[in-house]
Amino acid sequence: MVLTDDDLSSLPEEKSREIDVVEFVPSEQIDPIMLDRSYFLEPDSSSAKSYVLLRRTLEQTDRTAIVHFALRQKTRLGALRVHGDVLMLQSLLWSDEVREATFPALDERVRITAKELEMSSALVDSFASDFSPEDFTDDYQEQLRTLIEAKLEQGEALDTDATFGEQPEKESGGEVIDLMEALRRSVERNAAKKTPAKKKPAPKKKPASAAKKAPADRNRRA
Repeated sequence: MVLTDDDLSSLPEEKSREIDVVEFVPSEQIDPIMLDRSYFLEPDSSSAKSYVLLRRTLEQTDRTAIVHFALRQKTRLGALRVHGDVLMLQSLLWSDEVREATFPALDERVRITAKELEMSSALVDSFASDFSPEDFTDDYQEQLRTLIEAKLEQGEALDTDATFGEQPEKESGGEVIDLMEALRRSVERNAAKKTPAKKKPAPKKKPASAAKKAPADRNRRA
């Protein structure tokens, strides 16, 4: 038996364009690992008041609506929450789609010293900042744009080494990194950047040489 596209489109869930609210849960209970895609929701002309009322209610109660909706021939689970002045629908993974993290290595007992924890905390402090998404760019997209522009200008004569500069070769093999050593070096580098250069002490002045004594006057009478 083969299911056709017409068969699939006849499913009730596929025909529904409604977003069904299942429950309202505290927002902090939504684990980010379950988040998938995000969609902005726009009110239609007849439901602007309901839209704003729901948005304000979710803001005031600090809750997120768990919803069911259909998209691309699938029934999906979603989180309806506030994003600025609009409502955002974020599709969620089903619980059986989230892999359980079980790593035998984590069952081994590990001893963390106070010095190691202090060094790790120092690393975090050295990179502490407020997150600003606009500070980050997609390097690959920028390089691709540069490549396309250079290709259009130079054609087959394009020299990629001249365009991007000589790239360092990646080391082969699976080198094991000493995490604590990497942390130590990183902290030292950042500490060096933040520490102002020490001024060299001024050279000590040599004491003025004593005036030479004049030779005794041989003719001087006692």
